[in-house]
Amino acid sequence: MTQQTDPVATAKAIVESYLERSMVPDPEGAAAYVSDGFKLVFTGGRVFAGPAESAAFNAKRYDWVKKKFLRTDAALDEATGEVHVYNTGYLYGAWKDGTTFETNRYLDKFVVRHGKIVSTDVWNDSAEIILHKAGLAEAEL
Repeated sequence: MTQQTDPVATAKAIVESYLERSMVPDPEGAAAYVSDGFKLVFTGGRVFAGPAESAAFNAKRYDWVKKKFLRTDAALDEATGEVHVYNTGYLYGAWKDGTTFETNRYLDKFVVRHGKIVSTDVWNDSAEIILHKAGLAEAEL
């Protein structure tokens, strides 16, 4: 009897390893988990071609930032063989002014195909928090 690889468990492990490398930050290490033609779309519709570009963007916004994983869920699309992985939790770290934070919600959606991440969509509360700090929020957080 041969043991079958669970594509959902494998994709979840790939995503969590990618996120761990991204948080170091180690964009070169994170890049090992992405496919050619990888596309990363950040909150606000900013499009990046790889982990180095998103790390450079984060360096402008944060003094440092990490993710506290709450859940990683995944579903296999049997028609395409792709696995859709969702990782959610809280960002924590420090803004460029040194102010710390720990309850900045995030949700990242990944598509994994043939053992590589082909796309990522990233949502978080950072823009709302920045608007609030600048006195431009439409409502209290």
